[in-house]
Amino acid sequence: MATQLLDSLKSASLLPSKLIPADFNPTYNLTITYPSKSPSNGSLVRVSDVAEKPTVAFSAISSDDATSTPSLTLLLLDPDAPTPDDPKFAFWRHWVITSIPAGAREAAEGKELTRYLAPGPKDESGPHRYLFLLFKEPEGFEVGREDVGGEEFVERRSFPAGEWVGRYGLELVGVQWMRGVGDGWVGEEDV
Repeated sequence: MATQLLDSLKSASLLPSKLIPADFNPTYNLTITYPSKSPSNGSLVRVSDVAEKPTVAFSAISSDDATSTPSLTLLLLDPDAPTPDDPKFAFWRHWVITSIPAGAREAAEGKELTRYLAPGPKDESGPHRYLFLLFKEPEGFEVGREDVGGEEFVERRSFPAGEWVGRYGLELVGVQWMRGVGDGWVGEEDV
């Protein structure tokens, strides 16, 4: 399962990237579930498929990881905003949940600092890559809404994700991703 994920990230030029180091090896599995789809490894979704907040479930790959992690942070980011050809607003911050207890099974058990904003690529934009990133929080980690940014639409653009993760000492432990297109987008489904 990890091999398929890593291969899909490499083929999409996400591994390595600003947020996913070249030596990344997941220690948590993530499962993303929307009412009509469960995207994984870059599968394609349309705007209407992801309109509602998903369930993000996770599990430690080994029991050592489960016991050594105090709490977790989840980010949902778009590195392709406003379009993959002109990502001048990357990273678009779609969702931030912190203080997820290590023993939790779902991200919803944490503290939502940025409400879920459904992906909404335009039909003419082409597929955007959407990253669900799970991070291990260091001991004493505390951030508030003011440390993330505002909820307004334009306040979510150009989120300095790499800098933010580095500033707070977050360690990437799990990734899942999907490609999103508008409902009217016409193209190859398996691009």
